[in-house]
Amino acid sequence: MPAPRKYPDELRERSIRFACDLVDGPEKLSVNAACRRVGEQLGIQPDTLRNWVKQARVDAGAEPGLTTDERVRLRELEREVRELRRANEILKTASVNSSGQRNSAASLSAGVSKSRVLRGRELSLAAIA
Repeated sequence: MPAPRKYPDELRERSIRFACDLVDGPEKLSVNAACRRVGEQLGIQPDTLRNWVKQARVDAGAEPGLTTDERVRLRELEREVRELRRANEILKTASVNSSGQRNSAASLSAGVSKSRVLRGRELSLAAIA
């Protein structure tokens, strides 16, 4: 569960707009100077505001980087990969037979290719396929 937001969305959007106006406007301040000025006026930490401005510029295509949507998608994919790896480990652990050897396709087919008697009939690998 994500932490609660310290700043309301409206304040965040307004502060980003003010800082971008100072950077792109006639004053041509650096991002750091603009964030420092706006942060002092609105009571926001300059580093926090700088991160917001940087992400807003990436989302607008003004700077290279991952957009907010791409970051969300990446986070979802990483979570899915973790879950799949965990499931694979569980399956690998479950596939270990009593002798401690892992069952592989080769060992399973070798075990089946030796004819087995099932209810009086021979069962071979060909009969399974």
